[in-house]
Amino acid sequence: MKHFLRVVTQFFVFLYCKLLWRGLKFVVRKFTGRCELQRICYNNKHGARRTLKIESSLRYSKNELLQSALSVHPDKVEKTIDDIMALKKINPDTNPQLGISLQASLLQIVGYRSLVMEVEKLRREPYDCENSEHEDMLMKLWKELRPDIPLTGRISKQWCEIGFQGSDPKTDFRGMGLLGLHNLLYFAEHDKATALQMLNDSLQPKHNEINKPEWEQKNLDKAIGYSFAIVGINITDLAHSLLVSGALKTHLYNVAPEIPSLLHFQQTFCYLMQEFHRFWIEEDPSDIMEFNRVRSKFHRRILRQLRNPDMALCPHFSASDLRLVNL
Repeated sequence: MKHFLRVVTQFFVFLYCKLLWRGLKFVVRKFTGRCELQRICYNNKHGARRTLKIESSLRYSKNELLQSALSVHPDKVEKTIDDIMALKKINPDTNPQLGISLQASLLQIVGYRSLVMEVEKLRREPYDCENSEHEDMLMKLWKELRPDIPLTGRISKQWCEIGFQGSDPKTDFRGMGLLGLHNLLYFAEHDKATALQMLNDSLQPKHNEINKPEWEQKNLDKAIGYSFAIVGINITDLAHSLLVSGALKTHLYNVAPEIPSLLHFQQTFCYLMQEFHRFWIEEDPSDIMEFNRVRSKFHRRILRQLRNPDMALCPHFSASDLRLVNL
């Protein structure tokens, strides 16, 4: 009985708050002469703070046109804005900036949705050793990270030198599919100096506890703490989870003027790789067995930062400039 009364009470509180909110919106519109979308656009600068509020307003609207605006094709955004202006009885000639602001934000919203689908498609595509494009990308990754050392064979223990677990890297791509390879190659190509430095650091003995000749005679898993390629695939998984959960909206809405693209996602991956490397060194784990703990802690740190609607993880947004970013 108590449970039933609690449920009934919660229902009426919800209903009361909903009606109160709609009533308040009606009063504010009559008082200001502006609808909610106008107030959001005029009171918030371009970026996540404004786009997130517009997205919420459209999602919880009772009007089907406004709700469906969130899923229109990018080519239909301009017409959708015209329809919204007509629905709200807003004269575009006397409110020219409103249409521009709404269009920019709606392009970000539908662009984010398209980016999620594009990234998910890459993640679901398995690495195929019979596919020449896949093989070419893998060989290119080796050449970028080991430019002076020829690969003795497609199946080789040499792959462990850049952080794969065995003699055939394709088995390591099972979790993230081609997305992991795309990200690693982008990092190696577009921020090569940093990628090579991180690879070199990952292979160093911890705290010089043993001298280099002695260390070189030991297995690579005795190094400072992680395997470069495997960490890249793990950080790809982290970036993917941030994107799919919507947590990355704050960052992408602040750095992408209109439609977020795969390029934005890959640049974000580069930033996360560098930040994780710094974080790993700060945490000073005793061995690789602490990887999951450090990764989870790093994930929570990034999520806290993304709760700030003004946050841009890498505001310069150039892979070569990422090392200059100071959070």
